[in-house]
Amino acid sequence: MAEQTAPPESTGAIGAISAGPPGPSPDARPHKPDAAVVRDALGVGIAVGLSGFAFGVTAAGSGLSLLQICALSLFVFTGASQFALVGALAAGGNPYTAAAGAFFLGVRNAFYGLRLSQLLAFPRALRPFAAHWVIDETTAVTVAQPDRRSARIGFTVTGLTLYVLWNLTTLVGAMGAEALGDTEAWGLDAASPAVFLALLAPMLRSTTERVTAGVAVLLALTLLPVLPAGVPVLLSALAAPVVLFLMGRRGRGAATALQKETTEKKGGRDS
Repeated sequence: MAEQTAPPESTGAIGAISAGPPGPSPDARPHKPDAAVVRDALGVGIAVGLSGFAFGVTAAGSGLSLLQICALSLFVFTGASQFALVGALAAGGNPYTAAAGAFFLGVRNAFYGLRLSQLLAFPRALRPFAAHWVIDETTAVTVAQPDRRSARIGFTVTGLTLYVLWNLTTLVGAMGAEALGDTEAWGLDAASPAVFLALLAPMLRSTTERVTAGVAVLLALTLLPVLPAGVPVLLSALAAPVVLFLMGRRGRGAATALQKETTEKKGGRDS
């Protein structure tokens, strides 16, 4: 998480810290007004925070109590992991298996924390609290900012807005589900996978990510009839190393073929 990484000595602009291909000088990057940062952060926080209602409804439908549902949003606060947990429970999965699947899905936030720790460079006393808000949305808003001041504003406003709204709408959704009774009769049992897919789809930007997701889905569907609920989701994580290994071999093969072709052409010119 973010609190595990010491801040860099440099206090320059974010562009000076970022890894990647060379770009324009950090001093040449235009300053972004604080009002614009707040506006963007509020837009993300409000839009995503409202989906806590769907989590509250589906969590209640999976058999969790109101206290358990609210505790998940307060202390876990990673939307995709929460949906994965209640989805496995609703399917009759073992609670420990469901929790393990949610944990592995949330591990990505630790890598976000390594990156944001450098960009934000919060004082050590604040890092444990900031780490709780290290999620997809706060990371996206933070890394898009041109300087450290804007990054801190974007992270704080996004995190605070999303945390408050997510927990409020979770409570409303859970209480509403209890009032409705059987969520399957209203078709609300489909809300969990629908929202989960909506959260996941925008993350699949490269061919490798799409292939990995496709293999994971195929693996989960194949294992679903023969294994207990929740276990296929865990085993579908094997798709990632398999796809990365195959893509790596393919890349090395292409590089070797290109090198061989270049060598042959050079030999032909020399002769």
